[in-house]
Amino acid sequence: MARSAEDVYQMIEHEVIVAGTRGMFPPDIAIKVCGTLLEEGVKLFEFTMNSVQPIEAMQAVKKEFGDDVCVGMGTVLSVETAKKVLDAGAEFIVSPAFQPDVVKFVQEKDVLVAPGVTTPSEAVAAWNMDVKLLKLFPIGALGLDYFKAIYGPLDHMKFMCNGAMNADNARDFIQSGAIAVGMAGWLSGDGTWPESRLRSRARVLVNSVISGQGTALTDD
Repeated sequence: MARSAEDVYQMIEHEVIVAGTRGMFPPDIAIKVCGTLLEEGVKLFEFTMNSVQPIEAMQAVKKEFGDDVCVGMGTVLSVETAKKVLDAGAEFIVSPAFQPDVVKFVQEKDVLVAPGVTTPSEAVAAWNMDVKLLKLFPIGALGLDYFKAIYGPLDHMKFMCNGAMNADNARDFIQSGAIAVGMAGWLSGDGTWPESRLRSRARVLVNSVISGQGTALTDD
């Protein structure tokens, strides 16, 4: 049974970590990377349209791991692309930008959409469209103080923090009010990382974000 927008939102809020794959992640590599991260407790995966065979990779991971994972597509920049990836089975849609036409189209399909926002004006405009989750991007580069400044007057909104994220700052953003974090490069690498490095990164992140414990990388 397909997951509704509310189902996926609840899963993101509970699991906290959304792993992204950007770059050289064709189906065979995507299965290996996502399988390793899944074994370490990461269950949500955002593929990206500007990667190698992203739709095929998303479908392969879903076929391999079934309901143990939740798969979505990122870098969705048009209604046409949104339709294509939804038809292919995407369970959520993420974008680096706020595009009302994309938001409206995806919402009408009862699929979770997390548009990218950077300013308070964008956040309010998106929230007023009944968006359940805002992707604050690229907040890692802008810094924790910027997040706190936005979150102060907008603490009724739900934010997923993305962009230049790692285990250390992810913990800080969660403790400061974000409900989830999304990261690609620091966690998933570039498609060439050995399994040991993926496991090390995932363990550090899960320990840091979920349990609040800082853990040094030992086999990176």
